[in-house]
Amino acid sequence: MNRRDFLKTTGMLAGAGLISGFPGLARAATSLKFDSYVTESAGPSWIDRWFLEELQKRTNGEIAIRYFWAGSLNKVGEHLGAVRDGTSEITLISPGYYQAEVPVTRGLEWYYRVDRADTLQLVCRDVYEQFEPLRQEWEQRHRSKILYWTNWNYAPLVMRNPINSIEDIRGKKIRGYGVATDVIERLGGVAVPMAAGEVYQALERGVLDGVYGFDFVTAVAYKLHEIAPNFYDIGDGAHAPAVTVMNMRVWDRLSDDHKQICQDLAEELYNGKFTEIYDQVLADYVKKVLDEGGKLSSLPEEEKAKARALVQPAQVEAWVERVAKPAGVDGAEMQRLIEEAIAKHAPSGKMKRPDEIAVAM
Repeated sequence: MNRRDFLKTTGMLAGAGLISGFPGLARAATSLKFDSYVTESAGPSWIDRWFLEELQKRTNGEIAIRYFWAGSLNKVGEHLGAVRDGTSEITLISPGYYQAEVPVTRGLEWYYRVDRADTLQLVCRDVYEQFEPLRQEWEQRHRSKILYWTNWNYAPLVMRNPINSIEDIRGKKIRGYGVATDVIERLGGVAVPMAAGEVYQALERGVLDGVYGFDFVTAVAYKLHEIAPNFYDIGDGAHAPAVTVMNMRVWDRLSDDHKQICQDLAEELYNGKFTEIYDQVLADYVKKVLDEGGKLSSLPEEEKAKARALVQPAQVEAWVERVAKPAGVDGAEMQRLIEEAIAKHAPSGKMKRPDEIAVAM
């Protein structure tokens, strides 16, 4: 074969991803799109960037990632369909945007049950492994491989004006997300569903009195503290599970070595890297809020208990009756597995909330 024909042949093979069959030549890179509806500084984005950067490093560049942040490839609410159909190879999915499409996953999305965000991550992992309808929802219905469970750390109640009690929430217009809208309503507020990118301007114009269901890191990244500087822990615990998923056909085409690297990285997240990343990010963002005039505090314990009684167990019972049963899902069994996982992992949960970090500064 002459040089011209050799270059033409290898170029064709590279385009087909087959160049690895030639001894002595580097394996062609698999280029994958990562598509996120939030910015690269939002809460889970710190976890996603670590995973994807490590994936590129540990495959020696054989997997290359192209990043599409802030809905630059697909708009909010389109990502589940995009990864299912292969428009996106990898994406972050927040179940609250897809309530009708992931009814089983909604059985994991609670407030006033799991105190620590690192506990919530492990609870989701365990229940996914144990509850077949949850796996079927992702792997069969949505043709998606869950690379790892993640979450949105903590979601303080963010208010334009100070409050002192749960009663002070009554009648206030508060942005909600997913099951957070139910919490707002049970606490007497007026829930206003709104995409993340619209919240700052709505606060600025006075359309909103506050924000809930907006994790602390993302709230600061979106500069909400400039308009609403009062952050409150209302005793609700960890905020909103999420998943980072890969299109199943793309996963099936990965080599066994590359699949193992993905699984190893997920295990590192579950075994402490998730907490390590978030601890540093939360500390940095708490300092930023305090330096820029924000206030982080906690409602009194009796007010937290009052809020908990208004939300739970009514919220869980409503999901079992109105969502799980119509979908033919054994909701009671899923919630039993969740309680077992909480009991198992809660004693080791240690990720501090923003108000706890602020006290130590």
